[in-house]
Order: sequence, then structure tokens, then C-alpha cells
Amino acid sequence: MGSGGWSRRGFVGVLAGGTAAAALSGCADAPAPTAPEASARPSRAARRPSGPRPLYLGTYTSAEGGGQGIGLAAYDPATGRIDGSGTLTGVGDPSYLALHPDRRTLYAVNEREDGAVTAVRLSDRTVLGSRSTGGAAPCHLSVHPSGRWLFSANYGSGSVAVHPVEASGALGERTDLVTHSAPPPGPGQQGPHAHQIVTAPDGGHVLAVDLGTDTVYTYRLDEKAGTLTETGRARTRPGAGPRHLAFHPGGRYAYLANEVDDTVAVCAYDPDSGRVRIGEAQSTGTGSGPNYPAQLVVTPDGRHAYLANRGHNSLTRYAIEADGARLVLLDTVPVGGDFPRQIALSPEGTLLFAANQKSSTVTVFHVDGRTGALRRAGDAFPSPVAVCALPL
Repeated sequence: MGSGGWSRRGFVGVLAGGTAAAALSGCADAPAPTAPEASARPSRAARRPSGPRPLYLGTYTSAEGGGQGIGLAAYDPATGRIDGSGTLTGVGDPSYLALHPDRRTLYAVNEREDGAVTAVRLSDRTVLGSRSTGGAAPCHLSVHPSGRWLFSANYGSGSVAVHPVEASGALGERTDLVTHSAPPPGPGQQGPHAHQIVTAPDGGHVLAVDLGTDTVYTYRLDEKAGTLTETGRARTRPGAGPRHLAFHPGGRYAYLANEVDDTVAVCAYDPDSGRVRIGEAQSTGTGSGPNYPAQLVVTPDGRHAYLANRGHNSLTRYAIEADGARLVLLDTVPVGGDFPRQIALSPEGTLLFAANQKSSTVTVFHVDGRTGALRRAGDAFPSPVAVCALPL
């Protein structure tokens, strides 16, 4: 998670068992649009669902003060209020969570020395079993848009894995494991550290971000065999320590958070080749003090991006311009917690959730649909060693 010998778990010490859009129907008596503005898409506020929505929370079960499994909660999409409803036990160190496209199955990494991924059926919250990732300390996972493959990134061993997804949502035996053996580690790093693996919007390429090698790898997935073939590499400047990227909805640009040198970068993406070109390093707006960017998210309309800052304990707001090609720093807002490890937007983009690891809280913000401004939504929600929030 950091440079040199930092712990994967964000300065919480050495831990046992681990290494470091819904459509709207119009009113029957609504007048016909008389101007182009009147025929625009409904506002995000108008499309906001009513009633409580599920929220799943990741933690480290082997950390001091950590949780007992995956936290279960619900949030009010209008107010942002969170209410806890218990814990799903039987899942060890579920530090990152992902949802199957059919919304029936939840997946969690088991961030331990002997890494694994676990599937949970949501209808009755049954644990469907775990599969080895073939590496150490898996810290990220994602599901291919087809729903047939699960990808995971092993931070400790610098590798990425592929598992088939069965019709039930359960996981089959691993079909591939690729270790980032080249290029050599960047300054201050002892080896590769895969930190994210995600499918590009075109669906034809899979990108892996490696903090240890300062590289974003492009792979093509064989959708029959479940294997990855490397097709390209893009390197950051030495010592940047890339951690996570997030795509613009247009699919031709992505934004990269660099953990070690406290910067972000705009990446140009070619859907045909999967090639990534990493742009110049840009400021996080956090000043000269210690800061470790964690994660970027982009609003569904592609107009704004937000960055979680650990150390500065803030959220940086960016405007996105030139059809995705430019990030403009607007401001930073206190996150209201300590060490925001991960952030997520609600599906409509009207709320932002921040999982604050050291304060064991989740804070929620209203997102202004026009300006992207953030406004706190009430008090922080207590959640043991909160490292992931997944609002549905």
C-alpha cells in the first residue's frame, strides 16, 4: 500500500494472518417539451430512488478493533443516513467488495498471506465458498461485465488472478495467474504490488495497476478459457506509485491516483488497442504535508471527479473538461474522518461514501448535481476499521 516497507493495511501494524439507472416514466398529463432544454434527461435528484438501499462494509477482521466480517447496513438515498443491521460472518479480512452485474452475488477479497476470494449469495446471505487467488494479500477485485469472470489483484505478490463465475454465482478454480515480473520495481519498492484490476469500458481489455512497478498493464481476456494475454504497458514517472484508476463514462480517458508521490494523472485510452498513455502529474491540492491518495471516483455524468486523501484527510474535487481530457482542481473538503481508504458514489451519483480506516467511520456527502460540491450528510457512521463501502 505504500513505499518501502509500509504495511499493506495502512499503518495499523502487523496483523495476524496477513501481509503487509433506473428509467423514469413521465406523468400522463405532462406538457410536451417546447424547447431543447425541456427534453433533457431528468435530473439526478428526480431519478433518485426512494426507500432504504443496501450498503455493505469491508473491514480487517484480524486487525485490532476490526470487524467480525462484512458489515450489513442500509442508507436513505435522500438523506444519506446509514442504519446498521448486523454482520455477515465467515468471511475473513474482507477489505474490498464487488457486486455481480446481476446483483445477486457479492464478492470479497480475503486479504491474507494465503489470499482468497469469497462469494456471498445476497438473497439469503449464504457464503458460497472461497477460492485461492494464488498470491498474497489480495486487495482489489472486480467482475467482468459479462458476469462470467472475477479478477483479483494480489498486492503482496504482485500478481493478478482470474476465476470463473458459475451460474449460481459461486467461483470455480482459478483459470489464470499472471505475475508482474517486469519492469523492475520503482524507487523504494522491493517488488511488484498489484493494486487494482478492472475491465475497460469497451469490455475487450483488462487493466491492472501496479504500485511497485509504476506500471499500468493492459491484458486481453480470452472469454472462453479465462486467460489473460498482455498487450501493453504504460509507465508512470519513477516513484509515482500508481494505486487506482477510474474511467470517464466516454471510455477514452481515465484518471490515475498515484499513492507514493501524491499526484493524479489523466490517462488517454484507445479502446481498439487497449493502449494507455499517462499524462503529466497533477496536484491533489493537499499542500506539502504527508498525503497518500487512495481512490478516485467519477460522477455518472462525467462532469466531476473526487479523490480520497489519506493523511490530509480530505476529498479533492475536480471538474472534468474537454470531453474527459482535462482535470481541473476545484477544492478540497475535510472528509470528517481519519485515513479515507476508499470512496464510492451511490448508483445515481447523488451521495458519496468515504470509508475512514483509522477513525473506524463512514462519512456521507451529498453531491450537487450541477457544481459537484460536497455537503456532509449528518454524523459519521461507526464501522470497525472501515476500509470499503459499497452502496447499492
